[in-house]
Amino acid sequence: MRVAQPSRLFGAQRVSGRRTSPSFSRRSLPVLAMAPSQDTIKGAVTQLKEIIAKTHCQPILIRLAWHDAGTYSVEAAKQLPFPRAGGATGSIRFKPEMSHGANNGLPVAMNLIKPVKAAFPELGWADLIQLASAVAIETAGGPFIPLRLGRKDAESEEACTPDGRLPGAAAPFPDAAPTPAQHLRNVFHRMGLSDKDIVALSGAHTLGRARPERSGFGKKETKYTKDGPGAPGGSSWTVQWLKFDNSYFHDIKSQVDEELLVLETDACLFTDEGFKPHAEKYAADQGAFFADYVESHLKLSELGVEWDGEPVTLAKA
Repeated sequence: MRVAQPSRLFGAQRVSGRRTSPSFSRRSLPVLAMAPSQDTIKGAVTQLKEIIAKTHCQPILIRLAWHDAGTYSVEAAKQLPFPRAGGATGSIRFKPEMSHGANNGLPVAMNLIKPVKAAFPELGWADLIQLASAVAIETAGGPFIPLRLGRKDAESEEACTPDGRLPGAAAPFPDAAPTPAQHLRNVFHRMGLSDKDIVALSGAHTLGRARPERSGFGKKETKYTKDGPGAPGGSSWTVQWLKFDNSYFHDIKSQVDEELLVLETDACLFTDEGFKPHAEKYAADQGAFFADYVESHLKLSELGVEWDGEPVTLAKA
C-alpha cells in the first residue's frame, strides 16, 4: 500500500456591545457590534468570490475555518466559559493559536480575507472565517452550505486553546493513538462529531495540496501541481485539486496513481470497519457525499459557538 505520511483538516465575545477588530496582537481595538444583515453578507460573499477567482485560494480558506473550529472540546466546555473551550470563535487570528504547528501557512489565509473585514467591519471574524470556507466550497463546484451567521468573536488571546488539539496525519500521533483510525476518533469525538462526520469531512481533501515546507508531507511538486494554478508545487490528493467532488474517495480507494497523496489518516477510511461503509457510499454516490458533507460541515462550523442575537442564515444566490 502506498501511504505518505499533518493532515490538512485540520478547522467575538461581545463586551459592552463591541467586537474586536483584525489583529494578531494580544487585544484588539473594539468596533461596534452588529448582527450581519443580508446586504452585508451578500457584499462579503461577492468580495470573497473575487479574491478566490484571482488567487485560487479555496483550499487554504477551508483549512483556516476548520482549524479555527477544530479546537473545540466537549469536556472543556463543561468546565470553561465561552470561548475558552475552543471552536469557531475566531481565536485563530491571535498569535498564540496561529503559531501552533498545525497552523503553519495559515497567516496567508488571514491576509487574504483582511480586505473583506475592512470593507465589512460589522461582520465578525468568526463569521467571516466560516463564510469564506463555505464560499470556497461552492465556488469549487461543491454544495451550497446554508451557513448560519452571527457568531460572537473571541476577544483576546486568552481564548486561545492549547496546542495539539488538531489531527496529525501519521504515527507517532500527538495523542499516542496506536492507529490512524483511533487518532481520528480521539480528535473528532472530542469535538462531539461522529464516525460519519469524520469520513464526510475527510472528503474535502478532494481540494488542495500538502506542502512539505509547511507540513512535512507530500512532494515538492508533482505533474499535477508543478504549474499551479496559484503558487506551484505540493502534492494533491486528487488530479483536479480545485474541484470539489467525490474524487478523493475514488483515488484513496484505488491508490493507483503514485503522483497523488495518501496519508495514513486517508488510507484508514477504507480499512477501518467503522469508517469503510461511509467511504464506500461516498465513492459510489456523489450526491450522498454532498448531502452528508453539508450536514457535517454545518456541525463543525458551529462548534463552541455563542450567537450574537438571532442567527442569520446565508441565502443562496
